[in-house]
Amino acid sequence: MIESQHTEFKRNWRDDYLKWIAGFANAEGGRLLLGIADDGNVVGLENAERLLEDIPNKVRDTLGIVVDVNLKRSHNLCFIEVVVEPYPYPVSYKGEYHYRTGSTKQELKGAALDRFLLQKQGLHWDGVPVPRLTVNQLNTTTIQLFKQRALTSSPS
Repeated sequence: MIESQHTEFKRNWRDDYLKWIAGFANAEGGRLLLGIADDGNVVGLENAERLLEDIPNKVRDTLGIVVDVNLKRSHNLCFIEVVVEPYPYPVSYKGEYHYRTGSTKQELKGAALDRFLLQKQGLHWDGVPVPRLTVNQLNTTTIQLFKQRALTSSPS
C-alpha cells in the first residue's frame, strides 16, 4: 500500500486529522487509515475500540458530515479505516477549507478558495451578481468591447 490522492496513513489519531477528512470530503473522497506507518506497514492501534465511537462523533460535531469508520485487522494488529465520500457542498474545519490533492492536504486560501466555493455552488465568477450595482453604473463602451472580443475569440 502507498499513500495517494485517495489514501492517507497515520500511526495514531489526533483531532488535527479532521482537516484531512475535510480535505477528502472537498475533493474526490478517500480513506484515512489509522495504525498504519508511512511505509504502508500496519503498526496497530491500542485504543481502536474507543476510536470507533470517538471519530464518528468528532467528525459529525466538527465537520457536519458522516463518515464510515471500520475496524480492520492484519497479523493480529488492529487498525481503523475512515471512509470519506466526496461531498457536493463545501466542508469546513473551524472556518478553514482543506482539499486533498495528490498525497497532500492543502488549505485553500485567496483565489483558490474563491474558485473552490464558486465551483461547489455550480457558479462561475462571471455569473455572480454584484450587490447594489445599477444599470446606470455600467460602462456601455466596455460592454461592447467585451462582446466584440467574445464574438471573435469564440469557436464557430
